[in-house]
Amino acid sequence: MRVALAAVLFAEPDLLLLDEPTNYLDLEGALWLESYLARYPHTVLIVSHDRELLNRAVGGILHLENKGLTYYSGNYDQFAKQRAATRAVQAAAAKKQQAQREHLQGFVDRFKAKASKAKQAQSRVKMLEKMETIRMPEDAARTVFTFPEPEELSPPIIATEGAGVGYGETIVLDKLNLRIDQDDRIALLGRNGEGKSTLSKMLSGRLDVAHGKMVQSNKLRIGFFAQHQVEELRVDETPLDHLFRERPAEGQARLRARLAGFGLGADQAETPVGKLSGGQKARLSLLLATLPAPHLLILDEPTNHLDIESREALVEALSAYSGAVILVSHDMHLLSMVADRLWLVKAGRVTPYDDDLQAYRKMLLTPDKPERAEKPKPQLKKASREDILALKADVRKAEERVSKISDMRDKLAKKLADPALYEDTRLGELETWNKKYAEVMDGLERAEAMWMGALEKLEKAQAK
Repeated sequence: MRVALAAVLFAEPDLLLLDEPTNYLDLEGALWLESYLARYPHTVLIVSHDRELLNRAVGGILHLENKGLTYYSGNYDQFAKQRAATRAVQAAAAKKQQAQREHLQGFVDRFKAKASKAKQAQSRVKMLEKMETIRMPEDAARTVFTFPEPEELSPPIIATEGAGVGYGETIVLDKLNLRIDQDDRIALLGRNGEGKSTLSKMLSGRLDVAHGKMVQSNKLRIGFFAQHQVEELRVDETPLDHLFRERPAEGQARLRARLAGFGLGADQAETPVGKLSGGQKARLSLLLATLPAPHLLILDEPTNHLDIESREALVEALSAYSGAVILVSHDMHLLSMVADRLWLVKAGRVTPYDDDLQAYRKMLLTPDKPERAEKPKPQLKKASREDILALKADVRKAEERVSKISDMRDKLAKKLADPALYEDTRLGELETWNKKYAEVMDGLERAEAMWMGALEKLEKAQAK
């Protein structure tokens, strides 16, 4: 993937088209690409399910739905807010129209047989025929992952003491003194080739300890998912066939329920794997990995083939899961939402990383510099009283701007809550108010960013 990207980026084309460019990149490569695209001087069109990439590297979202395209200004989070607001308005309009339809239909049903009311009933029928249906926004089928719950084991479930692991004579990781409890959520950090996959294989029992000691709970069950497993599924067999091989004693109804718990419905259950999408194959692989209700789930790049909704569902499932989780992923959003411990795999060692993911991101994006003789640090000029007062004034102005825009937002929200706005004759007006609301939300986000920036400058000046 790095070679393919380098070949494209080297030419610096006027129009750069990228389809899932972060798949198969490690975290370092994904962060570098994100930073590069944010500064790219020409037009970029990206198809991606990487939320962090869409938040940091793009200035607009082109959303494809029901054979139509809608352009939203801003990054992915801004798009999600605007779309949620629009769908709420659309749902309210559809609900109001349905009530009107039921009222008209009720009149027709009651009076169509009465001669004295025949004309009025016919008039209502014509009104019903002319009424253009406002459709409820159709939510995609709820994306789900349902992990079976393991019984609780006494801590630790895995402990190593002076352990080393590698391949043949080559030791990749050494002096490993690690402990894993059942409530741990651990992210493995480290550049490609440092040994994250080797550690995952050792902890899952796929690679023996070369020396030292590794102790596991007697009843410990481990689930393991790696991206290559998606390609190892039997393409001529159905998901139902795969499950039946693992659980021959379970009835079809139970196996189908398990598939449904991972978003694979009746149609997908009997479709040959070779005809399933990448996301559906990934769901099946995750289901097979969690089938024995593992106490420890090791996931190596689980999101590569998943769309954004499925990634959010995976976050929810992992947060609710009562087993331990070890994650290797370039998806910063997944890591930040799930992991509460960070281990750095570097130079043949595995050590706790005490800083946060943002600090790690900054470290990866800062190129290594050759060591030089230290120069005396320049004395920071102390901020004058006038400087402090000016910065405080900037903070106050920014805060006032946020307050004013927040008031505008509240007034617009009140306006959009008015049922009269959803009448047929005012739908054009409704669209105008929706646009105004989206613009105000965009302005509020920028104003809040300016406010935070002003506060940061003031804090730095006061610290000098």
